[in-house]
Amino acid sequence: MSDKALFDLQPQHPGKMLRGLMEDKGWNPDELASVTGLSGSMVYSLLSAKTNIGPETAARLAAAFGNTPEEWMKWDSLYRLSTLEFDFTADLSEVGKMARLYDLAPIRAMQKRGWIANAVDAGQLEAELKRFFATESLDGDVSFPVATKRTFRSVNLNPAEKAWCFRARQLAASIPIPDSFDPKILGQTEKKLRRLAAYRKLADRVPEVLMESGIRFVVVEPIPGVAIDGAAFWLDSEPVIAMSLRHDRIDGFWFTLMHEFAHIRNGDASVDSDLIDGVKGIAVTLVEDEAERLANEAAANALIPSAEMQSFVNRVGPMYPRDRIIQFAHKVKIHPGIIVGQLQNRNEVGYGVLRDLLVKIREIVISVAYTDGWKQSIAPAIMR
Repeated sequence: MSDKALFDLQPQHPGKMLRGLMEDKGWNPDELASVTGLSGSMVYSLLSAKTNIGPETAARLAAAFGNTPEEWMKWDSLYRLSTLEFDFTADLSEVGKMARLYDLAPIRAMQKRGWIANAVDAGQLEAELKRFFATESLDGDVSFPVATKRTFRSVNLNPAEKAWCFRARQLAASIPIPDSFDPKILGQTEKKLRRLAAYRKLADRVPEVLMESGIRFVVVEPIPGVAIDGAAFWLDSEPVIAMSLRHDRIDGFWFTLMHEFAHIRNGDASVDSDLIDGVKGIAVTLVEDEAERLANEAAANALIPSAEMQSFVNRVGPMYPRDRIIQFAHKVKIHPGIIVGQLQNRNEVGYGVLRDLLVKIREIVISVAYTDGWKQSIAPAIMR
């Protein structure tokens, strides 16, 4: 029997193929056992289709009959697949559907955070994702909705980052805004925010100040795979600032906040990743995107005008004693940690110095902001 004839057969136990090859050779079972070194019981079990072929048996048979171990393993696998129950095909279809859904979103992380319910099958999971993403179909890419006619930057968001954005949007939609958004008062709002940057504890007033101008503010703890520091987007015509606070340091908080505020003021929508580095702090130096460059520049200047910062650098550098930094902070009425952050960004001081001034701020912010994360599903009331 030729190899082609064997391949043309319907899937059958390799023992039947073995019997045909033995007939071609004129071998009986005992002779095959002697040639291959297999036990007589193994040979008889194979011929009677009572056992499957493992790698060692496949290698011995291939050496005896001049084919390859892969062929024997393939015939064995095809036979075993052909013996599966029909209902198992439906199970395989379910596996394919589940795999597609797991490619679309970080299912386990979302379930752990309570963003979607646990599902027992693909149908239930698909329904949960449709609800979460507010869409009737999961075919194709799920786009993060922002207001039209606005610059939107969200380059290569991975599934975890996209889920984070949608959760931030859901949280923002739950916030009642007493006054409609008025872009004319954003200059006043920026000044109010800047005054809060003088003292760590005043960060608890940020949501209130933003709300006064019709800007929603939310905090969503990142899930694994999220490198987003902040986002600015729009619910219809009302703006939202979302932050992850993934790096708990005062300079990162205020730079990210003012960066996203600048996007709102400029009419942009943006999802910004890697603005802040856990060690280096403010990490943005060169940005090709014009909207991002403008937001970076506006954020830095809103906190410390570049002329004043440069004057301080010229007068005090390169040593930057602690007392001079604190004196300058008192002069410009800003927390000294923010000055340290800007000096680090300018490569004026090393990342390991004056780190005690880079105080933590997360607990203050999430105590008043609408928050998802850090064992908090939604914030206490933020109106005083």
